[in-house]
Amino acid sequence: MKVLVTGATGFIGSFVAEKLLDKGYDVRCIIRKTSNLRWLEGKKYELVEASLSDIDSLKRATSGVDYIYHIAGNTSAKNLNAYIEGNCNGTINLVEAALSNAPNLQRFLYVSSQTAAGPALFANEPVTEDMPLHPITDYGKSKKAAEEALAKYIGKIPYTIVRPPAVYGPRDTEIYSIFQMIKMGLIAYIGFDKKLLSLIHVDDLSDGIIESAQSRNTIGKAYYISSDELYDWADIYALMKQSIGKKHCLSIHLPHFVVLAAGSVSGALGIFSSKPPVFNYQKAIDFIQPYWTCSTKSAAKDFGYKQKVSIQDGIANTVQWYKQMKWL
Repeated sequence: MKVLVTGATGFIGSFVAEKLLDKGYDVRCIIRKTSNLRWLEGKKYELVEASLSDIDSLKRATSGVDYIYHIAGNTSAKNLNAYIEGNCNGTINLVEAALSNAPNLQRFLYVSSQTAAGPALFANEPVTEDMPLHPITDYGKSKKAAEEALAKYIGKIPYTIVRPPAVYGPRDTEIYSIFQMIKMGLIAYIGFDKKLLSLIHVDDLSDGIIESAQSRNTIGKAYYISSDELYDWADIYALMKQSIGKKHCLSIHLPHFVVLAAGSVSGALGIFSSKPPVFNYQKAIDFIQPYWTCSTKSAAKDFGYKQKVSIQDGIANTVQWYKQMKWL
């Protein structure tokens, strides 16, 4: 069985590609000329140069594949149109290429994001699949647009959508910055209210992605693949401190207006950069939300998903990997 993985040079995609290879699949990975291949080196992948904006290259990439795991996308952009181009239009191009070049396609697995749905409104009501989508940022809107575009192919292509929350683990470079901060002896809380989140280890997420694509019960549906538990940032920080071996840290609380102001300034300065800023006003809006939580009940019911990596073990093995790689 031949599978195509987009985003295989990245954090989540590299784990999905590895697990598929270990399961005996013939794995083809899309790369670009500028791609860093550090997570792909030494493995028996078929590497194909292609771009989500180049349909001809996608036709070659999708030729004869049985599964497509579409994980690539824009996580930062300067405006909504740029997000739409990378996350929605790129997905449409990939689907169109598959329709004409992968006649035996068994599943098109699209990795969306909880941001397509937005945060939960209440502490005791994590987001579920039957709730309406209300994204609060351009990134989330582009992911929602991609999901809606994919839904128009119902009956033409067997698709499944997964919406992860925040993801951590070896190779991650985003939540990694929090580990760095604690290593330096600093803990920063956003606001003064209690904030809850769903947080999934990359091993659990990559397993859930593959399991959802292989189930007959998931065609045409979307799922939250996440931790079964909900976490408080204070508990997460405590586990990070313990795993890093940091006994004392200075804790500070950043008022929401300070976070929003910092995001505005960073975004304004980013106008003069060739690359979009990592932190801007919309990221700040994400940060101040009290409940980035979602439920895994549908995933458990339809294809037996279950969190396997505890938060304690997950943080410990992530720190160990960072230390082995001399990142910490």
